[in-house]
Amino acid sequence: MKQILQNLSTGQTELVEAPAPQLRRGHLLIDTRASLISLGTERMLVDFSRAGLIAKARQQPEKVRQVLDKVATDGLMAAVDAVRSKLNQPLPLGYNNVGTVRESGVEGVRAGHRVVSNGPHADVVCVAGNLCARIPDSVSDEAAAFTVVASIGLQGIRLAQPTLGEAFVVIGVGLIGLLTVQLLRAHGCRVLAIDFDAVKLDLARRFGAQTCNPAAGEDPVATGLQFSRGVGVDGVIVAASTKSSDPIEQAARMSRKRGRIVLVGVTGLELNRADFYQKELSFQVSCSYGPGRYDPAYEEQGQDYPLGFVRWTEQRNFEAVLDMMAGGRLDVAPLITHRFAFEDAPRAYQALTEDAAALGILLQYESAAASRTARRVALNQDARFEPARPVVGFIGAGNYASRILIPAFKAAGAQFHTIVTSGGVSAVVHGTRAGFAAASTDVDALLADAAVDTIAIVTRHDSHARLVARALQTGKHVFVEKPLAIDTDDLAQVQAAYAAALAQGRRPHLMVGYNRRFAPQVQRIKELLDVVKEPKTFVMTVNAGEIPPEHWTQNRSTGGGRIIGEACHFIDLMRFLADSEIVSVQARRMGDAPGIAVSEDKASITLGFADGSFGTILYLANGAASFPKERIEVFAAGRVLQLDNFRKLRGYGWPGLRKMNLWRQDKGQGACAATFLDAVVHGKETPIPSEQVFEVARASIEAAELLRRQ
Repeated sequence: MKQILQNLSTGQTELVEAPAPQLRRGHLLIDTRASLISLGTERMLVDFSRAGLIAKARQQPEKVRQVLDKVATDGLMAAVDAVRSKLNQPLPLGYNNVGTVRESGVEGVRAGHRVVSNGPHADVVCVAGNLCARIPDSVSDEAAAFTVVASIGLQGIRLAQPTLGEAFVVIGVGLIGLLTVQLLRAHGCRVLAIDFDAVKLDLARRFGAQTCNPAAGEDPVATGLQFSRGVGVDGVIVAASTKSSDPIEQAARMSRKRGRIVLVGVTGLELNRADFYQKELSFQVSCSYGPGRYDPAYEEQGQDYPLGFVRWTEQRNFEAVLDMMAGGRLDVAPLITHRFAFEDAPRAYQALTEDAAALGILLQYESAAASRTARRVALNQDARFEPARPVVGFIGAGNYASRILIPAFKAAGAQFHTIVTSGGVSAVVHGTRAGFAAASTDVDALLADAAVDTIAIVTRHDSHARLVARALQTGKHVFVEKPLAIDTDDLAQVQAAYAAALAQGRRPHLMVGYNRRFAPQVQRIKELLDVVKEPKTFVMTVNAGEIPPEHWTQNRSTGGGRIIGEACHFIDLMRFLADSEIVSVQARRMGDAPGIAVSEDKASITLGFADGSFGTILYLANGAASFPKERIEVFAAGRVLQLDNFRKLRGYGWPGLRKMNLWRQDKGQGACAATFLDAVVHGKETPIPSEQVFEVARASIEAAELLRRQ
């Protein structure tokens, strides 16, 4: 398949060839027939990507603060690497997609149905069922392509709650604004359109609105008051895109007492309290296309909101817009200014940024492109593999894989065969950069490929155990990013697969990415502790940072929660330093309190070891971002070791060690990958014994279960 990507670093808009996505449960696999370029959102992204670093920083001051915090805690180079990595992640463009269902994982929808979705500009898309809607037969593909963007205006209208005969103003009549004008007219409202563009105002008049052009010297406030017959307008929909706060100020000044103002676009928000106070105005920011937006339970898991309580979800807004089109009450034909073949996308984006008259820019797709169904794309036709070095296949190409793990494997001498992702595009982007031979969306084909001897798994946590077990069953060595498993059933599945491999006379390497034990400063600590024959005490303080409760890592069925998903790192690290079996696990979380949605990530875990050592992990999400993320302290034999954020190690009372500081943070990822691959090449013992891998997984799961029962 092909997809349009925007490079935030170079500003280049690219049409990329990628393997076709695989159908997922609760999703639709759709062959695209048409898509609409978003005049506002996509132009903003393209302009942002083409700006220099200083201009980008000025546009996102909150991100600058985050970078400065990272410099203070992790060092300059770590912060620079993080910024570069973020800017080097190409963004898929588009969210107005029309196509025909190829495969369906949604009840009531079958192959051949025409649907609209918020899928990107790609000739094949895989979209969750709640983000799609059936298209009536009387609505053309071109008209249906306006459904999602029209729903943005419709959601703003629903928040404003117009009634028959009310006077409404639309400030900014670009694509969304002109659709909003028509929808307000369909509600029975009188509409005033305000914009600086005379051509767009002509369209607004065609749709039944009165107009005001400040560029021609007309006063928006005076015109609004006159339009309202002197009483003030009932409501204002602000669909403008500007850094200025003028649209909000004007909206307030022209509104009647207790008028309603809804922001659909993007403007400055320096509000004059007096304007709002004296009139008791309501002001609300509209969120995209309706209830359900950004809710993983609704969008990804398919959990609909009860119609009796949430009448208009984003999907039902799509359906309402399509009904308006089918009934002839929403006319989008006059909004179409450009049509381009999908393969000619660069010219379409040139029109977006250079043609002031551009409004509705449609992309048209070939009906039967052969490349749509290919699940594998060759990235290096001349790839050759040496038998003496590991041939590695990667499953997953998220931020950690692309930024940390793939470079670490490459530096350690891995030969990259195939990289697999569910969507395919990220596999092409990162596979090309790293030198993989192929990109794919077919896990089964990768695992069945005899040329691949090692699999690296860097996917969502709930898939780890299943993929590890399958890779072991196919005779591969396995490196899996933590955690190994998110529950006891998962762990039993992996243990059974590993035991079966041993029973067959194979000794596969199974490695979990517990990289911290390989960090140079931790290795030095271990050398010092090896000569201490008495029990030790450990205190590990993790300033984990807050993650929203709805984030996938917090979801027990998907991410396993933060204790299993991240605190396992420190359970392993303590097990490594103690060099003794874990014999007890205790845990205590913060008590329930109003406004505290997640308490599992504000907890302490205490481990007891067979040699009498013990240690406490303080895993806390309620600290300051400017405070170092990780501190490790070891008390033993009248001496103390303190490691701050894997940069500064200090020894108190240790002969031969006062300090060991690094110029840049090193958490051991490179050494972890190198040690694993060295074991694969030379047949050495796996760097982390399998007994410890399973032991740490059990302790992590037990700690999480203890916290959940409190």
